[in-house]
Amino acid sequence: MASYTSNYLRLLSFTKRLSSYVNQGRHDQALSLFHHIQASLALALDPHVFSIVLKSCAAIHRPQLGTAIHAHIAKSSFLSNPFVASALVDMYGKCISILPARNLFDEIPQRNVVVWNAMISLYTHSNRVPDALKLFQLMDIAPDVSTYNSIIAGLAELDDGSFKAIALYRKMREMGLIPNVITLLALLPTCIGVAALNLIKEIQSYAIRNDIDSHPQLSSGLVEAYGRCGCLVNAHNVFWGMKERDVVAWSSIISAYALHGKARTALEMFQQMELAKVQPDGITFLGVLKACSHAGLADEAMDYFARMRTDYGVEASSDHYSCLVDALSRAGRLYEAYQVIREMPVKVTAKAWGALLGACRTYGELELAEIAGKALSEIEPDNPANYVLLARIYASQGRHEEAERMRSEMKEKGVKAAPVCKSLHLIQSCRAETIPTMTNIWRYGVRISFASVFMAFVERVRCLQVAY
Repeated sequence: MASYTSNYLRLLSFTKRLSSYVNQGRHDQALSLFHHIQASLALALDPHVFSIVLKSCAAIHRPQLGTAIHAHIAKSSFLSNPFVASALVDMYGKCISILPARNLFDEIPQRNVVVWNAMISLYTHSNRVPDALKLFQLMDIAPDVSTYNSIIAGLAELDDGSFKAIALYRKMREMGLIPNVITLLALLPTCIGVAALNLIKEIQSYAIRNDIDSHPQLSSGLVEAYGRCGCLVNAHNVFWGMKERDVVAWSSIISAYALHGKARTALEMFQQMELAKVQPDGITFLGVLKACSHAGLADEAMDYFARMRTDYGVEASSDHYSCLVDALSRAGRLYEAYQVIREMPVKVTAKAWGALLGACRTYGELELAEIAGKALSEIEPDNPANYVLLARIYASQGRHEEAERMRSEMKEKGVKAAPVCKSLHLIQSCRAETIPTMTNIWRYGVRISFASVFMAFVERVRCLQVAY
């Protein structure tokens, strides 16, 4: 009896330490401890241990250990435990593939909401939102907040998902479910997608009433959302109301000012960021370079571009180079912009060539326009704006045969731009520069670019004006 009690107390101690390792992201240590527990204890492990260890298997991609644990779970009849079952489904989905995860899900005898959420979350994180919605509709138990959070976040990633996500949020509220921070973070990108300013204000009011407005991720998200929708005063107030401002918050406010032509203010905010000893990252510099581009500050853009690497060790991406090309092109320094493109150590994108081509129209530079047009026809053969713009440049130079040749080439390649809706075609086809957006923020540390509708519209209208 004393031996059993001793082993049991040791198991409790080991389990606490195991849980601590997993919560801290120390997964290798967690798995080493698990092997030690198995070897040293003459006592059957409880289901909780397996659910913890499976999280580590999923986190650091250990499918062999995960499947071995599955076999042990099956022998021990632990699959009926919903927490073990959900951890196992999650492990298969992240370490192997969605199909075996779904097969296992279908075999689980007792599925509570945690198990359903695990499978729905796997679908949304794998960009299989329609499958997630189908499974959501098949639920034979009441969904909870986590269920809705996964679906809303998945819909927010779809081009046509914003209104659906907002409708789902309204349904969630009608069911009496209480939104949490994750709900609000998932919802904010949809507000940007459809410029739902009232909903952004509703989210902020809800956060204040429920004392979660000080959450740094949510505050940064509100700064971004207000900035994207043109409410710079609100963005300013939320930003300066934050107790602590990290790189995400500073990048958001710089981007907001840059987006709406407040270049000097954006650059002043960057200087204040430096004085606050906050280390800027690549996304911060995208906002700074965009501000320089909008204001025609080519020299400043060159300076910030150089400082990005020398002062902060940030490697320039194709988006940084595109912003620099745009700044030089708008200032009429076309051959400098072309030289930047030629010397780019990263892949030259349509953004860079498009910026140069648009400026060639403005400044009547035919030779570079032909070079840029040829490059764009290879990168974006189906984009009508490139052909139309080059044709306009030819026409403005009195070279009508070449202009007609561009139109004929469009017809031969099946590229259409109907006269009745030329504006719409051009708006849809012109490029928007990348600037930090809500997807950079809502996961806090996972910095993935998401092109907001408003930013795209501003940039695309500029392209339209240049082309016509």
